[in-house]
Amino acid sequence: MSSRRSRSRQSGGSRISDDQINDLVTKLQQLLPELRDRRSDKVSAAKVLQETCNYIRNLHREVDDLSERLSELLATTDTAQAAIIRSLLMQ
Repeated sequence: MSSRRSRSRQSGGSRISDDQINDLVTKLQQLLPELRDRRSDKVSAAKVLQETCNYIRNLHREVDDLSERLSELLATTDTAQAAIIRSLLMQ
């Protein structure tokens, strides 16, 4: 018995079939820019999960960078303009 199945039975959780896992991995692959266009190439689930982790890390870095740039921009604009920008961001 695979370790995944053993853990599922031990934890009392519902089992996900291999077909369901494959379907989820395929859907995830289509969300990733690096793998989206590789429909003809067979990509392993491990590769999809690794690319997902990389993509999320990159998104976090982008968000941090944009937040820092926005903070710098707000610090250099006058109070009225900064208030307008903040109100637009809160919508």
